[in-house]
Amino acid sequence: MRDGNLKSIWEEELSAFKPRQAVLMEGEIYDVLIVGGGITGLTTALLLQQSGRRCVLAEAKSIGFGTSGGTTAHLNTILDTPYYEIASKFSKEDANLVAGATKEAIQLIQDLVKEYNIACDFEYKPGYLFAQNDDEVKELDKIVSSALDAGVDISYTNEIPLAFDFVKACRLERQAQLDIARYLVGLANAFENNGGIILDNCLVKSIDSISNHVADTGRGSITARAVVYATHIPPGINILHLRCAPYRSYAAAVTLSDGKYPDALIYDLKEPYHYFRSQNIAGKTYLVAGGFDHKTGHKDNTEASLLELEAYIREHFSVAAIDYKWSSQYYVPADGLPYVGRLPGHDTIFTATGFNGNGILLGSLSGRIITDIINGRETEYEKLFDPNRIKPIAGFAAFVKENADVVSQFIGKRFSYEEISSLVSLAPGQAILADLDGKKVAIYKDGQGKVFALDPVCPHAKCIVAWNSAEKTWDCPCHGGRYAIDGSLLTGPATKGLQPVDLTSTQ
Repeated sequence: MRDGNLKSIWEEELSAFKPRQAVLMEGEIYDVLIVGGGITGLTTALLLQQSGRRCVLAEAKSIGFGTSGGTTAHLNTILDTPYYEIASKFSKEDANLVAGATKEAIQLIQDLVKEYNIACDFEYKPGYLFAQNDDEVKELDKIVSSALDAGVDISYTNEIPLAFDFVKACRLERQAQLDIARYLVGLANAFENNGGIILDNCLVKSIDSISNHVADTGRGSITARAVVYATHIPPGINILHLRCAPYRSYAAAVTLSDGKYPDALIYDLKEPYHYFRSQNIAGKTYLVAGGFDHKTGHKDNTEASLLELEAYIREHFSVAAIDYKWSSQYYVPADGLPYVGRLPGHDTIFTATGFNGNGILLGSLSGRIITDIINGRETEYEKLFDPNRIKPIAGFAAFVKENADVVSQFIGKRFSYEEISSLVSLAPGQAILADLDGKKVAIYKDGQGKVFALDPVCPHAKCIVAWNSAEKTWDCPCHGGRYAIDGSLLTGPATKGLQPVDLTSTQ
């Protein structure tokens, strides 16, 4: 299971993990409660448990249910935010620090794979970035120059391992990839073997903080001295929701008739860019490709994005079969760098968010940073990635743009519903935002003709949800909350689902 209707390439392997049926002991106080069972939560939990902390991890659904189960698992030393932009918004020294952090994160993953003998096909691969027109060449040159200045092992090349026309290209050394499902399962097993407790189907509804933190969950009360929100973005209402904008990306895993699978990680310079690599699962090789990103809840027909991706792949590769198609969510930080550390306004509640499209890498790094902070060890990354940082210039334009859009979503959509006279006009599989007898309703009719009607107001910040036709979910265009057709919560920052609407009188 994952947070959408479409099946990712990792889903079957993730379903193999079954947590030990731990029982919460009344009155027990844990050192740390980790909320969320993706890459950030599992890495943080394992590192803290290794360090001697007594930890419990609460996952609302199952391990890898959220974005970690929808990743394409590229591990690269160039991020979605290029080094020249980091140097401009922060400093050249900070750009060098970020470059070092990417190498450290890859090394951390490799070390955990080796220490716990995790069979997840971790491999170093070369990476390629290529330009197809003059404007892209200018961007490529800026990326290469600033990456070299930051200490990245990058150089120009005359070849790329794809049959694409290009004007100029570069090659990066010691990039990496892995089977993320088997890696997550390996981390979970290692955490439990070290004495950690994993509680699945354990939604944290709220946390009361006095001397300790007491979490109200679906499986009882949990008391801890510290809390880590490893939930992609923290729940509740806080400043980080204004500093991070939710986006969706689309991916496919396909088999090729000519067997020409690239043995590298490859990216173009389109906006949004396309990305490619290969993955072997159970003896079968796939091309994994993705792209066609857009802001969450801002595209009326998300199925069209998948069709565009499929057409793009078929144009450039000899496709035997499209085996998997899916989408996933990520958060773009206003100033280009993630927010990792203490949640604003709190001393013993921690968070990690704003990973852009580099979630596996930065989620792993976040585990190291948060572990160091909790254990009182100095880390050179704490100040740079501090969620409380204030950069009046860095990211200000992005901050204004994204939040002006949030305001328009919050205000504008409330008064622009299409009016319908009856539910008969909905075809099976269709959804609509409607005005029924003056009441705003989100309506979906499934393949058997059953109608699901919901209050479309997101309980997080009262924005109006939008229909995601590809994943068959209701997505919040403001802060990225996502809901199933019956209104149940799939991913936060909300902590409860959409309310059902009684349509008995209408029906």
